[in-house]
Amino acid sequence: MTVGGAADKQPNAQLNSWFVRSGWSKGELARQVNRRARQLGAHHVSTDTSRVRRWLDGEQPREPIPRILSELFSERFGCVVPVEDLGLRPAHQPPAGGDVDLPWAGPQTVEMISEFSRSDLMLGRRGFLGASLALSAGPALIEPMQRWLVPTSPSGAGGAGGSAAGPGPGHPGTRPSRLSEQELELLESTTVMFRQWDNQCGGGLRRKAVVGQLHEVTDLLQESHPEAVGRRLYRVTADLAALAGWMSYDVGLQPTAQKYMVLALHAAKEAGDRPLGAFILSSMSRQMIHLDRPEDALELIHLAQYGSRDTATATTQAMLYALEARAYANMGQVNKCHRAVRAAEDTFTDTRPGEDPSWISFFNEAELHAENAHSYRDLAYVAGRSPAYASLAHPVMEKAVEGFRGDTVHQRAFALNLVGLASVHLLEREPEAAAECTRQAMAVATRIRSERVNTRIRKTTRTAVRDFGDLPAVVELGELISRELPEVAETA
Repeated sequence: MTVGGAADKQPNAQLNSWFVRSGWSKGELARQVNRRARQLGAHHVSTDTSRVRRWLDGEQPREPIPRILSELFSERFGCVVPVEDLGLRPAHQPPAGGDVDLPWAGPQTVEMISEFSRSDLMLGRRGFLGASLALSAGPALIEPMQRWLVPTSPSGAGGAGGSAAGPGPGHPGTRPSRLSEQELELLESTTVMFRQWDNQCGGGLRRKAVVGQLHEVTDLLQESHPEAVGRRLYRVTADLAALAGWMSYDVGLQPTAQKYMVLALHAAKEAGDRPLGAFILSSMSRQMIHLDRPEDALELIHLAQYGSRDTATATTQAMLYALEARAYANMGQVNKCHRAVRAAEDTFTDTRPGEDPSWISFFNEAELHAENAHSYRDLAYVAGRSPAYASLAHPVMEKAVEGFRGDTVHQRAFALNLVGLASVHLLEREPEAAAECTRQAMAVATRIRSERVNTRIRKTTRTAVRDFGDLPAVVELGELISRELPEVAETA
């Protein structure tokens, strides 16, 4: 049985509202709940259409059903949908910070990354959430992340964050490091290669390879190493965990993505690498913008800026300003958005690529144009489809598209900016041009594996069909997307 008490029940208006807007049938929702429950190991859950009907009528399901419904609706709508917003009662209230409020200590960080990556590899299924994983937002997310700035206690085992030079969990610390300089360099270069694959092919193709490499590195961290070697291993761990999080985000696994990025920030602190930590926070900020949480995104960016103000290169600082502009745009803060855009442009003039770490190499001039163009585009949406902001976005978005055209490495960025340009054309009521840009994006999307790209293509096409559905070019585009990129029942 998966049912709670049914006394004094009334129709659940909140759950009904989300359910109707989802477009799912009762049978489809039941199938998705069962599939997700199996992925969580909750094999006792067996839901059918009559059970879903009773939930809608006010029956309170037991865990893990409320959490599963929260995740399914969050993924469907691209925003955080808490259990409470569904009119459901969780079995217990999680502690403040939930899945992101973790101990800031080296051995625990290694153990948590090892266990999480191992579970990911073992389950190996779409929608992996872990035993009790849920998205965190608001103070539950921001407050634990602020502890990234707290100095590490000197009473630890030594090294980066009190453990990099000391023994790993369960090791006496008497064995010398068995890693040579050549092996360390190979680990670092492999991470760079994985990032290139992600940019070129999307997160869906190599995600498990990255998770596997991450798990192997945590095994190395459980041995004794000199402090310098320990710091480098933690840096590799942070880079791989951040990439695993980014790839998970790209394929639509939002809770998994957040957990990896939080763990990556912990590892970056152990490495003593503030700029890498700022970069990880910027990735978390992008996720919050995607989930329509611009206030959270802004808090994360300000935390990144404060924590790396004296150590980050000009390229990293410019990237942070550009994301600050995105957050302000989504909040409708016009003047602050413009100031942040100008700061990004001015700071980027001081960039020296030779001094940049590998993880920021994606932020070239085309990417700068892309971020700023999306800020103007987002302002247009917030301002009620304002043609003035759309006209600001148009030339900058074109620069981004042309900057990525012919770039064989940053294929996903090319596709995303083609879709971005299509959305600007729609704002300017130019449906034929929008359809052409979307077709070009579709051609790229078929060569990569990125649910983020696919989702944006579908969303832009739906807007075109809604607003200009009688035009032949739009009709043909809608048919193409329905045939080649149909909606999926479960986010991959």
